[in-house]
Amino acid sequence: MLYIVATPIGNLEDITLRALRVLGEVDFIAAEDTRETRKLLFKYKIKKPLFSYYKDNERKMAGKILQLLKEGRKIALVSDRGTPGISDPAYLLVKLVREAKIPVASIPGACA
Repeated sequence: MLYIVATPIGNLEDITLRALRVLGEVDFIAAEDTRETRKLLFKYKIKKPLFSYYKDNERKMAGKILQLLKEGRKIALVSDRGTPGISDPAYLLVKLVREAKIPVASIPGACA
């Protein structure tokens, strides 16, 4: 399962309880900016393997993420702020995951 998880736009306390639960339950977190995501994970004491997924490596990493999903792993995709896919790399990954018939869940958050 791939989770598209919205993160706070400004204040880290604006994250939803559902997003925190999902981030705590997944096997891996793919982040547009691991530095920003680490701040969020540290604040909420979430310890999960984290890897970069951004515009310049999305083609390479999409294949790696897809393989992990095919193995039954649960992965959360986050951007540095907001919902992945609005102005962040996510389209390619979601397209590949849907084509592989792997479930995708959207975990919404606070909006601007």
